[in-house]
Amino acid sequence: MSKIPVVAIIGRPNTGKSTLFNRIVGKRHAIVSDTPGTTRDPIAVRVNGDQINYLLMDTGGMGGGTEDEDFEDDVESQSVIALEHSDLIIFVVDAKEEITSSDYEVVNFLRKKRKKHVPVILAPSKCDNSEIISEIIPKFSELDVADNIIPVSATHGLGVDELEGVIEEKLLDMHFETPEDLDKTEASEKIPRIALVGRPNVGKSSIVNSLMSDPQRKIQGRIVSDVPGTTRDTADTSIKYHEKEYLILDTAGLRKKREFGIEAFAALRTLSAVESADVTLLVIDPTLGIGRQDKRIASLAIERGTGLIILVNKIDLLESEAKEYFRKMVQDAFAFCKWAPIVFMSAETCENLTKIFDIAEGVCENRKKRIETPILNRWFRDISAKHRPKGIGGKSAKAKYITQVDVAPPSFAVFTNDASRMHFSYLRFMENQLRDEFGFEGTPIRWIKRSKD
Repeated sequence: MSKIPVVAIIGRPNTGKSTLFNRIVGKRHAIVSDTPGTTRDPIAVRVNGDQINYLLMDTGGMGGGTEDEDFEDDVESQSVIALEHSDLIIFVVDAKEEITSSDYEVVNFLRKKRKKHVPVILAPSKCDNSEIISEIIPKFSELDVADNIIPVSATHGLGVDELEGVIEEKLLDMHFETPEDLDKTEASEKIPRIALVGRPNVGKSSIVNSLMSDPQRKIQGRIVSDVPGTTRDTADTSIKYHEKEYLILDTAGLRKKREFGIEAFAALRTLSAVESADVTLLVIDPTLGIGRQDKRIASLAIERGTGLIILVNKIDLLESEAKEYFRKMVQDAFAFCKWAPIVFMSAETCENLTKIFDIAEGVCENRKKRIETPILNRWFRDISAKHRPKGIGGKSAKAKYITQVDVAPPSFAVFTNDASRMHFSYLRFMENQLRDEFGFEGTPIRWIKRSKD
């Protein structure tokens, strides 16, 4: 299947990595501070470029020099793993300082740990004065580790456009697929991509094995163990059901937010799988209960706009009374996505196993569903007559018109006299009414508020 490339920003602590990351993604996702070592966990955010999309990852500082020596080794280990598994690397150095021993240590990591074909872009940061650029480039050329040297000032945006252009150029040269390529692939293949996601040891690999035919299982069978974390990377398995092909992505178990070592890489690949999936299957083990991490995974799927199905595995271990009790627990815990189907199944006994395909097929169709504007606005006039929108600041926003602007996920624009005054509760009311009328089971819905002008 198509893979979204991973671009990692690396460097010693406090060189401006997080500031550059925030400038490129356009939001303050990473914490920025003058304290060396502020970023500990790798943070990855999808960037929709002009020609190609990629996951941009901010990493902790390498080469020492933080004020948190207790975590320094773990943070560096995470950053090295990110370096080893990235498709392009941005090496950030501080242009206002001389090259340090820590910079040279990062250079050694680059030479020893990165894949040989992976390009490196050296980005001297904090270049607020364009007059010093002519002095900067020869100085950092001595590191002899990069394909390109692009001085930047993330704070002022200088050089960032050029950097983004080179990133996309390099990824295209490596033959990663563009959104247009992916659209053509989808149109020709139409193979639904289904990501199995959940905490460690909930039975994801067992589900994949149970879905395989006996000959396929002998060749492609996943290792199953009671030891949490047996699966370390995402694996793609093609499964046929009723003559239709599905691509199942078995991902590593997502642990709590602080992950070190190989777990950090596993979490990154899981995020990449959800990014490229049509439907996310959140697998829950009732014997482990429902944790915050399960809700976090559901929120991730909603944020990424994939379909969502909640699978409660290992129901063969529950009595009928316990099943109903746990069903109520699931409904309460995931009230924020009550539109997501809940399937009680068992990979061990194969109970309700094939329901996954039927429901996933319906969710895929709902993600692509489009409602004609005249039909949508007749419905909109009916509900507007029953419920006047709440406003912010004492005034109500009068909704005038609605149209569907996109699919996968379905996205709707609401035109009002003043979008800033439209209360979120009114959009929630409209979504509930929209689902009652048109379905959309299993898919998130996006809303865009627009003023009439």
